[in-house]
Amino acid sequence: MSSLDPRSAALSHHVLECLTELSYHTGDLNSYLTELVLGVSRLIQSDWSIVTICEGDTGRTIASSLDLGQEDAGFSVHGTLTEEVISSGRPLIVEDSRKQLRRNNPPPEYPCYLGVPLRTSSKEVIGTICSFLREPRPFTDAEVKIVELFAERAATAIENYRLYQQQIRFNQRLAEEVAARTHDLQLAQAQLIERERLAAIGEFTATIVHEVRNPLMTIEMGLKYAHKVLNASADRERLDLSLSESDRLKHLLQEILSYAKPQPLQLSRLNISEFLKLLLIQIQELPEAVDRRIDFDSHLPAGEVMADINKLKQVFINLFRNACEAIAPHDIIRCSLGAEIDSNYVSIQIHNGGEPIPPELLPRLTTPFCSSKPSGTGLGLAISKRIITDHQGKLTISSSSSGTTVSVYLPICSQS
Repeated sequence: MSSLDPRSAALSHHVLECLTELSYHTGDLNSYLTELVLGVSRLIQSDWSIVTICEGDTGRTIASSLDLGQEDAGFSVHGTLTEEVISSGRPLIVEDSRKQLRRNNPPPEYPCYLGVPLRTSSKEVIGTICSFLREPRPFTDAEVKIVELFAERAATAIENYRLYQQQIRFNQRLAEEVAARTHDLQLAQAQLIERERLAAIGEFTATIVHEVRNPLMTIEMGLKYAHKVLNASADRERLDLSLSESDRLKHLLQEILSYAKPQPLQLSRLNISEFLKLLLIQIQELPEAVDRRIDFDSHLPAGEVMADINKLKQVFINLFRNACEAIAPHDIIRCSLGAEIDSNYVSIQIHNGGEPIPPELLPRLTTPFCSSKPSGTGLGLAISKRIITDHQGKLTISSSSSGTTVSVYLPICSQS
């Protein structure tokens, strides 16, 4: 049985020792490859060793036994020793470039060169390990085998690193998709619970409103009769006040019923610009709009939405009435119509220059019974937001020292 000569045995021991010391972690590939080329340089006594990665016609040095001083920006593989190694898929040895007539040569200061391909488990050549020497000399088969062994380790590490990075990206996409789906599911569940809750409240509210409305009508009839037969001025003033409060109570009951038990939408195509122009003519006749001016600016004359015209009218009458009440006589309300950039929504913005809404009140303005007006019920904005949401739109309110802006976003109809 033959035995290795002492030099080969010592070299094999050093190779095993060097490979054992290498510690690869997928998150620190460069450090691992640097350790690897340092081991190659030490074992075959080269002056400089590098690992290159090639993609198409571009190569990049990703590890070096010498400090290159700056990040490698890449190089053209065409016409280089690297190209020869990759295209042949075999080791390339240049013992002395000064004595060999070659098409491609190593750098002048390194006339001696050994290049070994990096081959993945699928036999794809993805780069090289290259060793350079300042003095010419031959390379033994054992030395070539050593570099090939290290090249196998490097290729495996690079392949595993790429798989690891792919897995990280896949996990990130999967996590994002799961989060998005979870959010959608939670939103759908919340909407379902809200619909069920509102349906139950609606039934209960309708019963209460019905029970209150009937005796209220009887009381109102008695008050109107008394108003006819009583002639004293003091009596008639009290009756007028009672009838006014009766009307306010009826209006409140109707608002409660509208919020708690909304009716299905009757949708049709609507030119939103023409709709607003006609509506503003009616709004200027409201008592709240006396001595107030409304400027309308449309950047979307042909924009159409699917809408319940009557309910949309209810929303904008309420919004413009609120805007008129927020400003002083002769002040201006500005209404603009446009399209949201990179979205399929029209934007209607109503701005008044009145006193800003307190920041602590702003987030709760569209909830029932929350109002910035002393005598307000808060149901108007709550109902308006409900109607816009039912149209698959959004209603937002912002307020600052320059005034308050209510923005309504409605989906644009497709052209088909």
